[in-house]
Amino acid sequence: QVQLVESGGGLVQAGGSLKLSCAASERTFSLYNMGWFRQAPGKERTFLAAITWYGTYTYYADSVKGRFTISRDNAKNTVYLQMNSLKHEDTAVYYCGATRRLSSGSSHSSRSSPGSYDYWGRGTQVTVSS
Repeated sequence: QVQLVESGGGLVQAGGSLKLSCAASERTFSLYNMGWFRQAPGKERTFLAAITWYGTYTYYADSVKGRFTISRDNAKNTVYLQMNSLKHEDTAVYYCGATRRLSSGSSHSSRSSPGSYDYWGRGTQVTVSS
């Protein structure tokens, strides 16, 4: 079972940047597709970005495209989310997810669904002050 630990959240002013990290316990980390999601109070968990096994392909929600960048370092068993030009509405708890159920032919819709991911971290809080 994969254990995921997010870090890097905090309080930042609007327009600022943060880089989140998600460290995985699994030695076979490269076998997992990874995703970043967020959840604001009283709202559903929503997709932000996903990355394939070796980082060849990345996928983004329209709301963060051009501002957020997902990457991974399989040697460090870590996936990252670089967040720039942060807005107040980006305030949420940010989660990373891992799955082995996606294939190279999986659609963007599948990759953006929380139900496609089997393992989750406990999240890291990001607060953007306006």
